[in-house]
Amino acid sequence: MSRERLVVVGADAGGMTAAAQARRRRGPDELEIVAVDRGRYASYSACGIPYWIGGAVGSVDDLVTRTVAEFGKQDIEVRLRHEAVALDLDAREVEVRDLDGGGSTRLGFDQLVIGTGAVPLRPEIPGIEAPGVYGVQTLDDGDAVRSAVLGGGARRAVVVGGGYIGLEMAEALVQRGLAVTVVEAGPQPMSTLDPDMGATVAEAILGLGITLLRDEAVTAIETGADGRVRAVVTAQREIPADLVVLGLGVRPNADLAAAAGVKTGVTGGVVTDARMRSASHEGVWAAGDCVQTVDRVSRAPVSVPLGTNANKQGRVAGINLGGGYATFPGVVGTAATRICDLEVARTGLREADADRAGFRFVTATVESTTRAGYLSTAEPITTKLIAEKRSGRLLGAQIVGREGAAKRIDVLATALWNEMTVEEVAGLDLSYAPPFAPVWDPVLIAARKAWDAVETDISEWYRTHRR
Repeated sequence: MSRERLVVVGADAGGMTAAAQARRRRGPDELEIVAVDRGRYASYSACGIPYWIGGAVGSVDDLVTRTVAEFGKQDIEVRLRHEAVALDLDAREVEVRDLDGGGSTRLGFDQLVIGTGAVPLRPEIPGIEAPGVYGVQTLDDGDAVRSAVLGGGARRAVVVGGGYIGLEMAEALVQRGLAVTVVEAGPQPMSTLDPDMGATVAEAILGLGITLLRDEAVTAIETGADGRVRAVVTAQREIPADLVVLGLGVRPNADLAAAAGVKTGVTGGVVTDARMRSASHEGVWAAGDCVQTVDRVSRAPVSVPLGTNANKQGRVAGINLGGGYATFPGVVGTAATRICDLEVARTGLREADADRAGFRFVTATVESTTRAGYLSTAEPITTKLIAEKRSGRLLGAQIVGREGAAKRIDVLATALWNEMTVEEVAGLDLSYAPPFAPVWDPVLIAARKAWDAVETDISEWYRTHRR
């Protein structure tokens, strides 16, 4: 049997997990594996970048989960600073440019994994490409911001957008002593939450000493005589800035795939089947933030850029490449973060998502504590559930609270995954001890309140429809 070559484009979570899984099932005599990436790091934790910039992580090496040398010991060749600039799927070749040495080569393949990740959203406004404006998606991006903060004399920062990465970066910059302004176009930060829950996050941001501007869209970025950023402009004001961080979210980095004719979907991500095979080309696979997947609640196509999903998708692709069988079942959008000492978590649909998907629903929001109320360590927690009318099926959940709050979302994510009703959630046998929870856990209280709302709606329907 002749040896096949697997080429991986993108040497981070999705692509390198696929490579490692394929290697476990097929030895180097059977399968050659070559990965290329335009960056200077492979297989790293992008989620840790704000904590590295803020000083909680001591070294960039701490964020690298597996080095090029370690991959080499598995007979997986990783070529960093080598950018895939074109895919020729008919000739089964990748055109690769050496960013340091110069020149291009054509790398043949039998199997191809596209793991190109995501890129920060950059609105089409004047000055958005100016030096001093940073998106934060890769470790190279984080390195650039950190250098600007520690060595560039920056004193004032503006974060455009109040999502996960924007708020985490805002906190990191405050920890480094910068004056920070967050500019959010919506009514509240953290748009992955409903606005009523986002309002609690806004209070925490203000408590950090960050200036928060809501309902203000950035219209331009002004530059100085040296061409670097000097201010961010909205319709209401001009905000001085030595550096700007874009926290507007990301989009799938599928341009390379799309240019080669690989099918992409409504989210812009590569379309695959459940085994992570391209929906349009044999021998082409994709995994990670560049992929479009399905929301298990709404059944709508979505792109959810999280390392958890990227690693799972890469594992599925690698198992199948290695001759096994595995499938990726979709997502429910579970995520968590911490802003200062405020923990924020969510899973499933927001109210706007449920409405868009055609659900009729009720909501329930409860205030409680993370531990028995008589303990001095008890902290506040707000839990919100969204449930389908009539059936009571859980559609989504959000949690905002202090220490001990966020990981409770995993109970609700599990219930959501298994299509449980809020009545069933209210009956769950959850653990109890005063240091960990009140006798009625906030999850159970919220589920019971949501089921009360479902029953009230059913009763009202029968009352108004009786003959």
